[in-house]
Amino acid sequence: MHTSSHTVLYDPDGLIEAELPLDRKPYECLVKAVLAWTDEDTLAERDYEQIGLQLTGHARAVAADVRRRADQLPKSSGPWALADVVLREAEGRLSATLEGTVRCVQNRARLVRALYERLDCLEAAPAPERVAPSVG
Repeated sequence: MHTSSHTVLYDPDGLIEAELPLDRKPYECLVKAVLAWTDEDTLAERDYEQIGLQLTGHARAVAADVRRRADQLPKSSGPWALADVVLREAEGRLSATLEGTVRCVQNRARLVRALYERLDCLEAAPAPERVAPSVG
């Protein structure tokens, strides 16, 4: 007997997620606070881990948004190339094991900041012009 009350959605292109706007302001405040920490700031290791998990999840969401925006540009464009570099670096940094340390959490905060900077540049980039097919 099957009693599950949830539905699994098939969304290979991430279109459902693309419709949800990122709640940017709280994360920008968190990034700012985390980057202001000094070595004298001491929280419990599990607190650093929880903050790191929050930043990691948000970094993945912003990276997905950067990828969607970059994929709308020609692959030969400068903005696409820069986004690709930032995304490859983000992928490498996000694959590193999360540690409950100030240094690790600050690195995740820097990553979120860098991804937002790239996202802002992509949003400011002019949309590619659509060229009508030539009739000949």
